[in-house]
Amino acid sequence: MSTAPALSPSSVKALRNAVIRLAGNSQDGIQSIGGILARLAGRTQQDVMTYMTIPSTISGGPSIFQVHLGSGEVLHPGDDSDVLVAFYQHSYDSHISAVADGGICFYDSGEVTELKHERGIHHIGVPFTSATVEAVGGSARDRGKNIFVLGMLCAVFRLDKDKVAGILARQFGKKDESVLRNAMLAFDAGFAYPVGDITTFHFEEGEHKDEHRISSDGNTVMAMGLIAAGVRYGSAYPITPWSSIMETLRTELPRYGGIYVQAEDELAAVSMTIGAAFAGHLAVTGSAGPGLSLKMEALSYASMAEIPLIVINVQRGGPSTGMPTSIEQSDLMQAIYGSHGDCPRIVLAPQDVEDCFYIALEAGRLAREYSCPVIILSDQALSSRIEAFTEPDLTKHWIEPTLDLSDRGADFKPYPLDAMTRHAPPGTKINGKYPHVTGLEHDEWGHPSGNAKMHQKMTDKRRNKLVDLSKKLPLPEIYGDQEGDLLLISWGSNYGQMKESVNRLRAEGHKVGAAHLRHIHPMPAGLDRLWAGFKKVAVVELNDVGVYGYGQLAMMIRAAYADPKIQSICKTDGLTFRIREIVTGSEKIMRGDA
Repeated sequence: MSTAPALSPSSVKALRNAVIRLAGNSQDGIQSIGGILARLAGRTQQDVMTYMTIPSTISGGPSIFQVHLGSGEVLHPGDDSDVLVAFYQHSYDSHISAVADGGICFYDSGEVTELKHERGIHHIGVPFTSATVEAVGGSARDRGKNIFVLGMLCAVFRLDKDKVAGILARQFGKKDESVLRNAMLAFDAGFAYPVGDITTFHFEEGEHKDEHRISSDGNTVMAMGLIAAGVRYGSAYPITPWSSIMETLRTELPRYGGIYVQAEDELAAVSMTIGAAFAGHLAVTGSAGPGLSLKMEALSYASMAEIPLIVINVQRGGPSTGMPTSIEQSDLMQAIYGSHGDCPRIVLAPQDVEDCFYIALEAGRLAREYSCPVIILSDQALSSRIEAFTEPDLTKHWIEPTLDLSDRGADFKPYPLDAMTRHAPPGTKINGKYPHVTGLEHDEWGHPSGNAKMHQKMTDKRRNKLVDLSKKLPLPEIYGDQEGDLLLISWGSNYGQMKESVNRLRAEGHKVGAAHLRHIHPMPAGLDRLWAGFKKVAVVELNDVGVYGYGQLAMMIRAAYADPKIQSICKTDGLTFRIREIVTGSEKIMRGDA
């Protein structure tokens, strides 16, 4: 919404996009109705990206859910909101400054007072709580007021009421029939509530004509990608924000002949997963940063034994317990170098929710092909935000795993120096010297070896697998200008914000391009060719600049190419990048102020 809505009766305004921020407490169900608005996009031709904050306290606390709906490509969850829905005084006080000039603030008139009329913002008081109680019944208290608000927003934005009602029916239909009945009463009351003579809106026809569109969050899509990749076994321990992947696998894998075990701790979880991989199955474990730290000794074993498995780290804020429900990208160095000794492993990072599916497929393929651990670095933002995208074609991507128990010849070696490692699962018939799988340094048959020359050769072998992979990886495409003032480089969930920042910088007359890395370790060979025609390079990442003044990926790239024009745009406030933060940081670097 680029201009303020006119307060004229019965007028309707067409929109390309709008950002709606729901602000309340975590127990108010704002995540639920925000998710319904987002899922509606997958059932229409709209695009969507969401953002949420969740308090890390069990009893709940202040929380927001922001939904950016658009008829064209939506690249970011929105810096400012066009519409704020404030459930409480603290919601209003904390978020009114984030409403765009001329925007709308709906507030619970039974909770919010001392309104501040400023910047042309239209304040509309609606008794969320009392109107819900009146619609549902006196015993409802304030339960259902979130559904009342959902109905109100559907009316204001002229959303498809029948499709929203269908989503509600699927969400509440399995509960007692009174639950769905009360939800529909609250929804209808909100839809019919007279909010005054404000403009109502409708979204322009979406650009996506594909009927097979879905909307989902990153953790759900990641779990589906793992199943499609052929993962049938694994183990993990619950931790925010990883746990929902584990719960999905625990529920779904038995339907495909697999099993997922909740272990007693992280050490047991990774060890069970290595056991499943040793038995010949593609297996997965996962955690957040603290759990990845605990898995590191076992991952050293997997690297030395060249065991193929997938490890997912859904990154969160800070060291130690840190900020469990906030975002950071500060586990990159841990993922690559966290174990003792030289311990090569592949590290990937999805760029958006849709890519969580495809990165899981790629992790499975690379783990099998290179017989080593593959770590996927997701993050809190990707884990919970909802986006709409074309449903993956499982007929093209589905892998039905089979256990290879075929006979191995007398010359079989699990660790050949001149070929890729290929283990024989237990039970395989072998007519020669029986091979071993071990975490000790070993010879080509897996027998422990302290020979200095053999250790060097095996170290070379494990390293050169990744060197070989780096030469096969394609360079990322440059978005925007192909040469000029500045090249932005990003990884992980910063993908959309980086592209939108390029759009804005180019609109201001700057010659700016952007490249996004999905393959973090190894990086594609010849990466320096990307920035040969740019004066400056800025790596955008959510971690600290540290003692030496550069973010973690920026340090790696500087170490690899020794190019002083590589600089950093970093932050660690627990929030995703806003467009204005990247734009401001880019302008400082181009001016030479950074």
